[in-house]
Amino acid sequence: MDLLTANDHAGEYPRSYYADNATPLPPFAPAQGALSCDVCVIGGGFTGLSAALHLAERGYDVILLEAQRVGFGASGRNGGQVGMGQRLDQDTLEGMVGTTAARALWDMALDSVALTRELAQTHAPEAGFKEGIIHAAHKAKYVADAHVYAEKLARDYNYDQIRPLDRAQLQELLKSPAYYGGDIDMGAGHLDPLRYALGLARAVQAAGVRIFEGSRVTSLTTSDPAIVKTENAVITARYVALGCNGYLGNLAPAVAARVMPINNYIAATRPLTESERANVMPSDHAVADTKFVVNYFRFSPDNRLLFGGTESYGYRFPADIAGKVRRPMAQIFPQLADINLTHAWGGTLGISFNRMPHFARLAGNILSASGYSGHGVAMGTLGGKLLAEAISGQAERFDLMAQVPTPAFPGGASLRWPLLVAAMLWFSLRDRL
Repeated sequence: MDLLTANDHAGEYPRSYYADNATPLPPFAPAQGALSCDVCVIGGGFTGLSAALHLAERGYDVILLEAQRVGFGASGRNGGQVGMGQRLDQDTLEGMVGTTAARALWDMALDSVALTRELAQTHAPEAGFKEGIIHAAHKAKYVADAHVYAEKLARDYNYDQIRPLDRAQLQELLKSPAYYGGDIDMGAGHLDPLRYALGLARAVQAAGVRIFEGSRVTSLTTSDPAIVKTENAVITARYVALGCNGYLGNLAPAVAARVMPINNYIAATRPLTESERANVMPSDHAVADTKFVVNYFRFSPDNRLLFGGTESYGYRFPADIAGKVRRPMAQIFPQLADINLTHAWGGTLGISFNRMPHFARLAGNILSASGYSGHGVAMGTLGGKLLAEAISGQAERFDLMAQVPTPAFPGGASLRWPLLVAAMLWFSLRDRL
């Protein structure tokens, strides 16, 4: 199935709260004819835009190819959470790669948030970066785990931005009967993701990058220079940087075996009154809970609750996205069970088997970064910078990410979907028990 068109219209941003409140750039023309460049970046999301910007700032001649529109995919549709840390916790990473490498991965995570904040404030102040993510425990036994982990980060990583919360303290910030406590991380944050992506695109264009939209890549030939073909263009490039994530398709089979697309959904309520909001979440932080199928939410500047989560077992979006999202929202906030939902939309992201990003050199001059597994606002932004560093000869951080194990899905690309469905059903059942 062609995920670029299965649920969306060619050349159009899907209707969402973000799209209705953003100012898109005038469309960029499709690539035409014979073109050449130092680096061809494939994908106009956070990774591709960040890579193009950092490469241009280093003096490279860059072409960026986007099959739809810049920020069209998960980068322009997600929950906007700029999460701290890697997708796996430091305890797990220490066991996986050792304490030295785990510390380096933590330092990169710190850099990813700082970089996202800096780029947003410089190029997309309208994205409204705000501090604070609450981690809400949906089971009482997870509260102690959260508090122990906060102590570990303070002790072993000198990170003092997390404050443990008991149930009463959480209730002051979040008026829900569904949670037992957790923590709040003031080093993390949230923003409007589409406005951020569009701000990056404006910066990329101003830096001299040639952006082509409506330019689906049909083939990638490993050679020196590499050959990238679209329907109407042939691009020769010294280097190629792939930032396709959930929309990779069959362009790079070695990546597709380790990064697979899944869908996720968000709905926006009508604007709440100040008294209604005070009875839901008086704080201006984002929230992510401890369920395997994570519920995540935050308020928009005009007091709409933007609520995301819920799983989907098929590549097509469900007919009633609003109804699908309303169910978990009503469980967490019974006071909003009947509220009007003005927007509901879906998006396709890329996940890896162990939920760590997949960085890879597919050839000496072809590199890929993807598989952020719902942690891509900050890590996708940093991933683009790491691609630029590696291409310019400073590959230490890219190579460290590439050394983190990201196993292929059992059964490869052909059987990964039914196996994932079985696993997600099991985890979904576990969340409910």
